Amino acid sequence: MKAYLDNSATTKPSAAVAAVVSEMLESGWYNPSALYKPALEIQKRIDGVRETCLKAAGAAGQVVIFTSGGTEADNLALLGHLKSRRKPGRVLISSVEHPAVSACADEIRKMGHTVEEIPAGKTGSVDLAKLEEMLDEDVLMISVMQVNNETGAVEPLQEIVKLRNAKAPGAAIHVDGVQGFLRVPLDFNKLGIQSYAFSGHKIHGLKGTGALIVRKDHPIRPVQFGGGQEGNLRSGTENTFGIIALGEAVRTWDPEANVRMRDLKNRLRQSLLEKIPEAKVNGPEENPETCAPHIMNVALMPVRSQTMLFALEGDGVYVSAGSACASRKQKISPVLKAMGVSTEQADCSLRFSLCADTTQAEIDYAVECALKHYNMLKKFVRR
Repeated sequence: MKAYLDNSATTKPSAAVAAVVSEMLESGWYNPSALYKPALEIQKRIDGVRETCLKAAGAAGQVVIFTSGGTEADNLALLGHLKSRRKPGRVLISSVEHPAVSACADEIRKMGHTVEEIPAGKTGSVDLAKLEEMLDEDVLMISVMQVNNETGAVEPLQEIVKLRNAKAPGAAIHVDGVQGFLRVPLDFNKLGIQSYAFSGHKIHGLKGTGALIVRKDHPIRPVQFGGGQEGNLRSGTENTFGIIALGEAVRTWDPEANVRMRDLKNRLRQSLLEKIPEAKVNGPEENPETCAPHIMNVALMPVRSQTMLFALEGDGVYVSAGSACASRKQKISPVLKAMGVSTEQADCSLRFSLCADTTQAEIDYAVECALKHYNMLKKFVRR
């Protein structure tokens, strides 16, 4: 048996996505910028995907810019907006951001702005009291995640927007929604943020696709140049296969999957904590308002995460020692460090992440294998 529980790294394309991609390979490969009928048909389908994405995000009337994924969407949101600002100012980025956002800091500083980290609390979400202290009229932009990719912590977006409105009304708010889109409620228009990024392959679409939703009155400039596609904001021939696949993934997402994932994650959490008393969860307590339905980060001390990861792999159980983007760098997770997790605990932490197709049998098998390896490996850990 196998149990793939690394869905925050990537998800398997759904059957509906595979079918539409197969169709596109046969008849939908035209360049949508061309003027003949087959190309115009593809352009219509792409525009239909925009409407599908806007509806899913509660963003009717706003703008969708298709990108190569979440990283490009985040870069465009941050650098593209700051290019439109005439005077330098302060940019606030939460200390638990994905590198798609945090690694933009150096480029932002080169533009003349100051970048400051918003501290995180023990649960992994933004410390609202600290944020309030940091806000003033000099703040140009705030960037936070919707759901943390390592711990599943849900950011208090409504409270962050309220603080922005009260103390820095001129600041734009960008939200990285790569781990939250479709899995955590979002009403873009009602919330009052300026931009929102998401990725296709995290929701059973294809890699190499994503999008940025921006308010139609939100100033943004391109960061790459060429043929002027996507309203001159993202030049380059459209990835028609990926965009249509993204639309199909969004259109066919079953909201009930979120309920199933949460139930299974609770089963995983309770089983591990019951059978391994030394286990410690990194992140918030289980609560739909503060904790995503599909991500759990747990330390199985004293067994190091990489040791346990490879042991589980031998049984066909696939998990992560952190963000997939950083898992090969063999360093303590900056996210856990920002939360104040001890080095020992962080070094023993694993991320389990579920998807819409995860089964109870997979969860039970993963727990069984984790317990087996834990009881064996803990005997060989030098104390």
